[in-house]
Amino acid sequence: MNGERLFETIEKIENLDEAVMKVAENRQASLAKPPGSLGDLEDISIRMAGITGEVFNDIKRSCVAVFCADNGVAEEGVSSAPQSVTAAQTINFARRLTGVGVLSECFGSDLLIVDMGVKCPIPAELYDKVPLWNTRRIIDRRIRPETDNLAKGPAMSREEALRCLETGIEMADAVKNAGYDIMGIGEMGIGNTTTSAAVLSAITGKDSDYTCGKGGGINDKSFLRKKEIVDEVSAEYRAKGGLMTEMSQVDDVIDVLARMGGFDICAMAGAFIGAAVNKLPVVIDGYISVVAALAAYVMAPKSIGYMFVSHKSWEKGYELAVEALGLKPFLELGMRLGEGSGCPIAFQVIKGACDVMRNMATFEEAEINDDYLDEIRKGDCF
Repeated sequence: MNGERLFETIEKIENLDEAVMKVAENRQASLAKPPGSLGDLEDISIRMAGITGEVFNDIKRSCVAVFCADNGVAEEGVSSAPQSVTAAQTINFARRLTGVGVLSECFGSDLLIVDMGVKCPIPAELYDKVPLWNTRRIIDRRIRPETDNLAKGPAMSREEALRCLETGIEMADAVKNAGYDIMGIGEMGIGNTTTSAAVLSAITGKDSDYTCGKGGGINDKSFLRKKEIVDEVSAEYRAKGGLMTEMSQVDDVIDVLARMGGFDICAMAGAFIGAAVNKLPVVIDGYISVVAALAAYVMAPKSIGYMFVSHKSWEKGYELAVEALGLKPFLELGMRLGEGSGCPIAFQVIKGACDVMRNMATFEEAEINDDYLDEIRKGDCF
């Protein structure tokens, strides 16, 4: 596999529609409220206009894509949970018994569950090959049962990394073609806070003190081993200042993902790129999701315009990744579950922003003389 689809997709991503965003900005300024009084909701609605090319948008159908895979580095004792949990939770996503499953049911979102390489067996009857569309089944895109142990060598081959990236693009295409208005990106995989920390260190040039947390909970001995692994595998890239301090090529990011990533992270990065080319707004969940988004951004800088950050994760390294993206979360709920659990909540915030833009009265429609706001608009009152 030479990555032809990936490179072609990146080239096709368009910038946001600045002209429509200006119209949306003017519409916001005309709504019957003090300027800026709806804060981030105003910015969200304006950016949504730039994504879709329409001033008025609605979020009727939403979907969270959950990419599941195991990581060979788990044999180093960097996680408290056994790898059987990955399979169990992948099954429970289909049953809607997990955090993201319950929240998706609560808010009327669908799930797209993708097995990229779960180690322990999953009943064959739960699988489907085509994601169009039984949302209670698991899409089979398995690379192999788990990655290799990145502490001992590359986690996967370049060809496998490309397959994962292009699978992510495929899933974003499927979400768009199925008529969804927005998608979120989540994951499940024992050991994936270690892979995420390593990728983040390689991209940003920061060592494990900045990128490593205790994930789902580990003792001090395991935590020290986790940090040691992250620093060892990212050393070559950190010595150069990380991928963000030089004119990095797409191939550089692919190399990092293959050396120290996971099947889940690679596919997630591809899904962010796929969402952008489809002009589909896409929501970042927690730590693993934001690292995948950062990898997508370094490969495809235009993809950043299509991303929204749901919530502030407590996981160490999350804030570093968000700052590197230049974005900010609009929820702070103390969450650190992952899975995509922040996405169904964020969809409602974005829907609210769109509804305000579409349905709120302007000063003229409300028959209010807005001359009293002139000083505020000039900036004299703040």
